[in-house]
Amino acid sequence: MPGIKELAKREEQMTGGHRLCSGCGAGIMARQVLLAASKHKVICTSSTGCLEVATTIFPYSSWKVPFFHSAFENSAATCSGIEAAYQALKRKGKVDKDIKFIAFGGDGGTYDIGLQSLSGAMERGHNMLYVCYDNGAYMNTGIQRSSASPRGSHTTTGPSGKVSYGKKQYRKDLTEIMASHHIPYAAQTSIGNWRDLTTKVEKALDTEGPSFINIFTPCRLGWAYDPAITIELAKLASDTHYWPMYEVVNGEYKLSYKPKEKKPYKEFLQLQGRFKHMLKNEELVNEIEEEIERRWNRLLKLCGEEVQQ
Repeated sequence: MPGIKELAKREEQMTGGHRLCSGCGAGIMARQVLLAASKHKVICTSSTGCLEVATTIFPYSSWKVPFFHSAFENSAATCSGIEAAYQALKRKGKVDKDIKFIAFGGDGGTYDIGLQSLSGAMERGHNMLYVCYDNGAYMNTGIQRSSASPRGSHTTTGPSGKVSYGKKQYRKDLTEIMASHHIPYAAQTSIGNWRDLTTKVEKALDTEGPSFINIFTPCRLGWAYDPAITIELAKLASDTHYWPMYEVVNGEYKLSYKPKEKKPYKEFLQLQGRFKHMLKNEELVNEIEEEIERRWNRLLKLCGEEVQQ
């Protein structure tokens, strides 16, 4: 488990000066992942999205590691192809370096358009880590809804108004879908807890075979909040049970964080413009909170924890 002093001594693998928004969670996410990975030689791929677009504006790049930009839908396939080529060269004795492979994708390029590519890479068993930075919509292309968008949220393709309260569906549970592939390591974490995030990245990279980490990553543009509270929002997501932090190691579930005091979901909502229409809809908020608690209690059972009443 890397401590803050140890991490501070490591060389940054992503430079400043990129074009990500002030307070952007994706930049924080990438820096934390790369710091955790810095003891290894790594090659990264990234699907088209905010992270790629804002950090690789030609002729510049913020990445101090080998970086490959893939299309929106195939970051996992691209990474798996590079890993397969590396394994072939290693068998032939043409490469003797130990290299780790990390694929990045937002929720649009992971939950939706890239799901087939990701599932295939996990099923084939490539020795790689896939990182999803989940900001709950297609932020780079205009804040359209994705299957990761929370119920009730306002997006440009699922707007709130006189005839709709926003997205009607609950978010897809992608971490559970990945765990059901029976891969050696799957986890869920948040930029609001740097220690949990960096520890899980190190575990994933030390695991032989495919691994997946889903990271809660606030977007100040699409969520409409003060850029100064990005980390506060990320912490609230876990303190309200909306975004549990846990890991699945060879099929065994383990809870990584349990808040000392569960906070009302409304505290998370009221800090974001995408939910302002919901604040007067107590019935909907209560319904969502009940579903959050149902899912939380199910997770507690899977982790062998006492279910809270």
